Amino acid sequence: MLATAAVVVAGLAYGFMPRAVLVDLAEVKRAPLAVTVEEEGKTRVRERYTVSAPVAGFVRRIGLKAGDAVAAGQAIAVIEPARAAALDPRARAQAQAQASAAQAALAAAQENVRAARAAAQLTQQERARAESLRQSNFLSAQALDAARTAETRARAAEAAAQHAVRVAHFDLATARAAVAGTARLQAGGTAEQVQVRAPVAAHVLKLLHESEGAVATGQPLLEIGDPASLEVEVEVLSAHAVKIAPGSKVILDRWGGERPLEGRVRVVEPSGFTKISALGVEEQRVRVIVDFSSPREAWARLGDGYRVEARFVLWEGRDVLQLPTSALFRQGEGWAAFVLDGRRARLVPVGIGQRAGLATQVAAGLKAGDRVVAHPDETIKDGVRVKPR
Repeated sequence: MLATAAVVVAGLAYGFMPRAVLVDLAEVKRAPLAVTVEEEGKTRVRERYTVSAPVAGFVRRIGLKAGDAVAAGQAIAVIEPARAAALDPRARAQAQAQASAAQAALAAAQENVRAARAAAQLTQQERARAESLRQSNFLSAQALDAARTAETRARAAEAAAQHAVRVAHFDLATARAAVAGTARLQAGGTAEQVQVRAPVAAHVLKLLHESEGAVATGQPLLEIGDPASLEVEVEVLSAHAVKIAPGSKVILDRWGGERPLEGRVRVVEPSGFTKISALGVEEQRVRVIVDFSSPREAWARLGDGYRVEARFVLWEGRDVLQLPTSALFRQGEGWAAFVLDGRRARLVPVGIGQRAGLATQVAAGLKAGDRVVAHPDETIKDGVRVKPR
C-alpha cells in the first residue's frame, strides 16, 4: 500500500510539474545591414521626341518599324494635301467654271476702268472751262466748286475701278491654281508634299500612326528616342521621399536578369501628386528619377517601359550587431527580448538602432552569439523553462 501510494504521489507530481515551452531560437550575430525603401518602378528613355504632323493633310504609310534607327534630318513621314476634293469630277468642273467666271469678271472690271477714266477726263475738261469762265466773271464760285467736286468724284471712281481689276486678277489666279492642281492630279502627277524629318539621330520607339490616312495639324505620328539612354522612374510615398537624397544608392531587383543592378538617385522631383492605391486609398506620391550605375552590358536587354523593383538604401553598415525584429517586444517605453540562459528564458532590456524590416540593429543589452526567442508570446515569462524546437 505504501509503494502504491508513493507511485500515485509521484505520478501526480510529475503530471502537475510545469513543462518546458517549445520555442524557436535565433542567434544574435554580426552581418551587413541595410535600411531600404522598396517601390515598383519602370524604365523610360531619358530624351524622347513625339513627332507630329506640322500641317493637316493626307499622310503616306510610314515604312519605319519600332526599333529602326533614324538619322538627324531624315524624312520619316510624307504629308500630301487632302485628296478628296482634288479627285472629285464635280469639284474639278466647278473649279474650271470658277476660272471662267473670274476671267469674265476681270474683263468687266477692265471695261469699268476705261469708262471711269473717260468720265474722269470729261470732268477734268469741265473743271478747266469752269476756272477759265470764273476768271472772266462769267461763272459763279459755286459752279466752280461743283466742277471741282465732280472731278474728284470721277478720279475716285477710276481708282476704285482699278482696285477692282486687281481683285479680279487675284480671283482668276486662285481659280486657275485650283484647275491646274486638279489637272495635274488627274493626269497622274504628284501633289505638293511636306516631308516630316527626324529632329535627332535616334531609334523609333513607337508608331502612333502607321497606315496612310488623313491627319490633323499637330496629330502625333511616332515617338523616337535613344534606348541606350535609359533611366528609371519610381513613384514613392512623400513620407519616404523626404528621406531620399540625390546620389543615394539604389538596388534594382526583379527586372528579369540574373543579378541585381545598381543605380543612383539623380533627382527627387519637388512636387508630388495624388494617386489612388489598389485598396482605394488616396496617397501622396513623388517621382524619383534613378540613373544606372551598372555597366551598360548588364542592363542592355532592358527597354522603354520595363518593370523593375527599386530598393533605396537609406542607411547601411558592413559589420552590424543585429537580431530578428520578431524577437523584440515592448517593455514600458523601451524594448526587450528573451535570451536563452541554460534551459530558461531570461528577459533582457535591449537598446536598438536602425530597423531594416526583418532585422534590427542592437545598440546595447546583447552580444554576438546570444540566442534569443524568435517569436515570444504570452506563455513565455522571465525564468520560464524553454525547449528549442
